[in-house]
Amino acid sequence: MPGRVPVSIMMSPFAIAVLSLSMSADAFAAAIGRGAQHRPTLPQALRSGLVFGVVEAITPLIGFALGVAAAGFVEAVDHWIAFGLLGAVGARMIWEALKRDEDATEATAPVGKAVSRGLLALIATAVGTSIDAGAVGVGLALLEANIWLIAFCIGFTTFVMASIGLLIGKAAGTRLGKVAELLGGLALIALGSKILLEHLGVLAG
Repeated sequence: MPGRVPVSIMMSPFAIAVLSLSMSADAFAAAIGRGAQHRPTLPQALRSGLVFGVVEAITPLIGFALGVAAAGFVEAVDHWIAFGLLGAVGARMIWEALKRDEDATEATAPVGKAVSRGLLALIATAVGTSIDAGAVGVGLALLEANIWLIAFCIGFTTFVMASIGLLIGKAAGTRLGKVAELLGGLALIALGSKILLEHLGVLAG
């Protein structure tokens, strides 16, 4: 079996940036839905964006811890598992983005109403959009990536993107969020494929 690809190559600054943007796509889409329901002020958008960012940073840490616990049992196929996790998350994001507009409207409208009712509903929405980050965290554990740096980047990017989504949602509508999810899903699949191909020696690291 080919040796491990150095982590510094597998998770380069560019790869971390792509991963962070991809992971923030769900929160961005949800934030646009919220912004489309009502026009938040800048402080409100920043506070809500912070909730999204903190939750999005925590979930990959949880997934990473679970992945570390299992890493010793799956070392022979760890890159395949990482590829599968990233690919599955990316495929789900693409599927959600390509669903019919009326389905997206039905799914988004209650979220916007619920979020407006309080902090607990906002946290619940943030958790819902961050579940995928837990699966990605498991994959990162198998790659022995620097989870603290990556979690910070994911959280900060999500904070920025969610805050922007809240502010532009009224004007942009939900379609922009669907485009972001589609691009994010494609990027995750590409990133997982790159990691696997580097491990197999098809691509030079």
